[in-house]
Amino acid sequence: MPMRTLLLSLSLLLSANLLAQDMDANGIMPKHELKLNATNLIVAAYLDGAYEYLLNEESSVGVGLLLGLGEDDILDGYRTFSLTPYYRQFFSKGYAKGFFVEGFGMLNSGTTDDYIFDSFPDDGTYVEDNYTAVAFGISIGGKFVTKRGFVAELYTGVGRNLIGTDWPDFVGRGGVSLGYRF
Repeated sequence: MPMRTLLLSLSLLLSANLLAQDMDANGIMPKHELKLNATNLIVAAYLDGAYEYLLNEESSVGVGLLLGLGEDDILDGYRTFSLTPYYRQFFSKGYAKGFFVEGFGMLNSGTTDDYIFDSFPDDGTYVEDNYTAVAFGISIGGKFVTKRGFVAELYTGVGRNLIGTDWPDFVGRGGVSLGYRF
């Protein structure tokens, strides 16, 4: 009987210690994250931020907002705006961190360039068309969180525009995001 009590006490102590590592200094489990996608800002001149709410130790929901900052936007070739709600399922031992799979929806818009041939071989004109579409997709990635709440995540994904346009067919999602859990 004393051995069972000792093992049970030790197990409870270890469990409490592991849980406490994810709590803040006041003993409260942080549930909110704000992040900025550094890759899109540096490489493609996009402001790409996200807010994420941690539902429990295995899942979260969030929303990302992407805005093109310049004339020469290169993300997906055409996209200049997107609003992306998502759901993440985590597969690691830590509280909402480690490897994850994400399902997302994306309201996206931008401008496409079409070349219309008037006659062969040299006559033609470029025509710009604005589009707005809704895509659905999936991403995978990893999230790393320090004891003080600094968040770094690496993720990649693809979605298909299903509502609103026939071009572009696909949208990309990904990069390296940096932020804070509070």
